[in-house]
Formats: sequence, structure tokens, C-alpha cells
Amino acid sequence: MNLEQRVAHVEERIRAACARSGRPREDVRLIAVTKYVSLETTRRLMELGCSHIGENRWQDAAGKWEALQGAGTWHFLGTLQTNKVKDVVGKFAYIHSLDRLSLAKEIEKRAAQRGIRVDCFIQVNVSGEQTKHGIAPDELPAFAREVSNCEHLRVVGLMTMAPHVEDAEQTRPVFRELRRLRDDLNEAGIFKEAVPHLSMGMSNDFEVAIEEGATWIRLGSVLTGTTAGR
Repeated sequence: MNLEQRVAHVEERIRAACARSGRPREDVRLIAVTKYVSLETTRRLMELGCSHIGENRWQDAAGKWEALQGAGTWHFLGTLQTNKVKDVVGKFAYIHSLDRLSLAKEIEKRAAQRGIRVDCFIQVNVSGEQTKHGIAPDELPAFAREVSNCEHLRVVGLMTMAPHVEDAEQTRPVFRELRRLRDDLNEAGIFKEAVPHLSMGMSNDFEVAIEEGATWIRLGSVLTGTTAGR
């Protein structure tokens, strides 16, 4: 399939997953992960309606962001080093990888300097895999209380990555647990505003994630046709 056909096919699968779970299509937003594709492919994805662009490293994203003059809405998905926060804040509308207090403080500092508020997802390592980043689920309430003191950082959701397995059905407990953690967080009333979003689901498991409540899905290879990454 060419790029246009892949985008259309993914849209069909999203709609079908929403229908199976009784959710309206507009509940689920798609992030096109472009870390392994060219500027030309990124631009074409945007022309096809994929206005939310996800990148993992500022070094890789910088050329595309500058060439596209910041068009679209950019999401930072990868591990964010504190010394790169100055490059990301003000360019990326969302940061999906908030996983430590030092990072929260640096985002707060840089956002305050610019007089803006940055929307962030707390990354939770629900699966407990050592190869994945994120805070442990039992650390979430205490971490959330610390972050709630940041005036220029707004937590809008939780993010997780499920294990990469052949049978996507095996990822369901991970996504279900992230939803429970989000609901418990809201019930505790730690933040002034409710936390609405769940960033979960990638190329191999996004339909299960949608069925379990994902509001943002992060799709790379299934959308772009690249063999590297998910």
C-alpha cells in the first residue's frame, strides 16, 4: 500500500475498534510517529490529515520542525533529558514522557520563562519491564502530588508502553490498568482539573488500546510503512 492507502486503512481500523467498544470516533486522536521517516513523508502525512506529529528526539525532529515552520501539533514521545527541555518547550505542545521530578522542575522553569503552560503525560511503567522508562504504578500518587505544585505544567493524562508481543490481546491488562490508575488519580482529586487522557497503543496493539479507553494512539510503522520501530 502507498501512504494514502495506509492512512485510510488505519482510519478504518480505528473506526472499527471504536464501534466495537461503543465509543465515538472523535474520542480517539492519532499521533503519526515520524522518527524514522523523511521530511517529505512527514509533510505528506500532514497533507493527508495527520496533523499531530510525534518525535522521540529533538536532534532528529529539529530539521523537520524548522522546515515545516512548526505547522501541525507536535508531541514529544521519547525520554527527555533535562538539558534538552529548553529546545522542546515552546515547540512541542505535548510531552508524553514525564517520569521524574527533576524533569518536571525543568519543564516548569522553561515554561515559566516563556509565560506558557505545557501539557504533559506522566509516563507509567505498568508492565514493569526494565527496558522501559516510567514511574512505578505505586509511585504515581506521590509523584502526582509533587507535580501538582507546578503552575506552568499541566498533567493531561497518563502514558504507557505495553510489551511488544505477537498476540495483541496479551496487552489488554496493561491498558486496562493504566485506565484504572487514571480513574483513581481523578477520584483522589490531586489536580485542580480532571486528567482526561490516556496515551497508549502503538502499531501492533492500538485496537486493543482503543477498546480499553485510549484517547491518544501513537502509530509509526503501520502508518508509514517503515520496518523500524513500532
